[in-house]
Amino acid sequence: MPDSKITMTSSRPYLVRAFNEWILDNDCTPYIVVDAGIQGVQVPTEHVANGQIVLNISPGAVRGLVIGNGALEFSARFGGVPMQVFIPLQAVMAVYAKENGEGMVFGSEPGSPDPEGPEGKDGDSAGDNGQNGERPSGRPTLKVVK
Repeated sequence: MPDSKITMTSSRPYLVRAFNEWILDNDCTPYIVVDAGIQGVQVPTEHVANGQIVLNISPGAVRGLVIGNGALEFSARFGGVPMQVFIPLQAVMAVYAKENGEGMVFGSEPGSPDPEGPEGKDGDSAGDNGQNGERPSGRPTLKVVK
């Protein structure tokens, strides 16, 4: 392998697009889990719980879904009120099928800046979701979202 490192772009947009297509091809409903605390996220705040929001991104639920390399956006109705939703892709924490939980949970990617700094929101360790009190080291781990 060559000594020089090639800087690659984030794989997250490609994986979100692929999982969305795969879930739809299997006649399931794609849902995403979003960290609503990331700067630039525009979602209905009244539906945010524990700093997260779960959104149905199926064609029947949203209009004009665009999953670009930097952000995911669409328009939808929440409680009958239309809204334009904008989600930077670093805020997408998971994409999964509602019917069976199949999908993917995203960790932080190597080389990407911590959106909240090294200590995360409210001084807690970033990425632990309050489970074990210490920041995981090394590679991200996956968990099943149901």
